[in-house]
Amino acid sequence: QVQPVESGGGLVQTGGSLRLSCAAKVRADSTYTVAWFRQAPGKDREFVAAMRSNNASTLLRNSVKGRFTIFRDNEKNIVYLQMNSLQPEDTAVYYCATGRTLRPELRTAYEYWGRGTQVTVSS
Repeated sequence: QVQPVESGGGLVQTGGSLRLSCAAKVRADSTYTVAWFRQAPGKDREFVAAMRSNNASTLLRNSVKGRFTIFRDNEKNIVYLQMNSLQPEDTAVYYCATGRTLRPELRTAYEYWGRGTQVTVSS
């Protein structure tokens, strides 16, 4: 399966945690990347986190540093987004994307997108 498949979204209270999963077929070359983006109602889709498939180096959006972690299970071909200390402003549809890119924070750099999973944080 080429298209990523997300799961794990839901409704959580402020300060709570969720773990999102992205099942994605990846390639072990230096620029292949798995990323998470999110889109809130009425807003543009924005970068959240990314991980290189070959060396597991990561990049996080500044506003989620210290709260979110991206990591992977190589045996299962799953990349996770662990989200702690969730805030109402984290409410969005979260998308997983894959592709070869030198600019992991750019939405236009990715070839394959999942359908998204809704995360709602209540105040």
